[in-house]
Amino acid sequence: MGEFELIEKYFKHNHARKDVVMGPGDDCALLTLPANTQLAVSTDTLVSGVHFLPDMDPVDLGYKALAVNLSDLAAMGAEPRWVSLALTLPAINEAWVAGFAEGFLELAEYYNVALVGGDMTRGPLSITVSVKGSVPAGRALLRSGAKVGDGIYVTGTLGDAALALSHLLGKRTLNENQLAAVLPRLDHPHPRILAGQALRGLASSALDISDGLVSDLGHILTASGVRAQLDLTLLPLSPVLQDAVAQRDGWQLALAGGDDYELCFTVPEEHRGALDTALANCGVKFTRIGRIVSGAPGIDYHYDEQTILLQLKGWDHFA
Repeated sequence: MGEFELIEKYFKHNHARKDVVMGPGDDCALLTLPANTQLAVSTDTLVSGVHFLPDMDPVDLGYKALAVNLSDLAAMGAEPRWVSLALTLPAINEAWVAGFAEGFLELAEYYNVALVGGDMTRGPLSITVSVKGSVPAGRALLRSGAKVGDGIYVTGTLGDAALALSHLLGKRTLNENQLAAVLPRLDHPHPRILAGQALRGLASSALDISDGLVSDLGHILTASGVRAQLDLTLLPLSPVLQDAVAQRDGWQLALAGGDDYELCFTVPEEHRGALDTALANCGVKFTRIGRIVSGAPGIDYHYDEQTILLQLKGWDHFA
């Protein structure tokens, strides 16, 4: 089976949106953007052995390849609409392609995202996904709006995906129940689409946590020209993580582990009550973990009213 037959059989996405004038099959897709909205676009590449283990289940991989990209749209408060997919495969493995397409298209259908094009080539296994969404004009959540006095928040819990990965890499050993609890956080992250949209008009800045909280919060601090104080006692750690590792290891996983795909955002004090209501309506748990202060971009850590020195760095491909 050749490239075009594979695409026709497994990626002929029948899920139609009225805003898709021309989908796969021509040189370009033709898409209609609603009035008074801006286009939000994000592209990520996942490389075998770097972003995922080579033996990862293809259904899980298809799901995750789209989920991590949708997380970027969530961080901007955007509504997902369209996606394009480029697959590079070392050889044709029809069972693998079928599984990948199943996971990818199942999530696309859940979020009403139309697959509108892409490419398939031969080479080392890698996946490039480009998602497109819309956001009301001037309402996108940016990294550059954090102000002194804002609270710093995160959704969900942190560190579980990194804990699962450390087990898979043989760096620590989890028991069967612990692994079962945290492995879905690595393989099946939930993009916080509704939470991102609920934060429009409330959050002063936002992004998604992919490379670790320290690294990603650092982008907000640099873009906004402010500093952060984090209270380590407030970090949202799951019971499994607290049970599986020592306290400092837990901090390391939560702050620098990565692969969380939760949202980190800042909110002015005057919006604190509205925030409670907005995210409660989404069913998303969130935690205030610190505040924005004046000073050079960077993070000060506190524990039991004492300053703690931590040398942490998130994921960097070229570090």
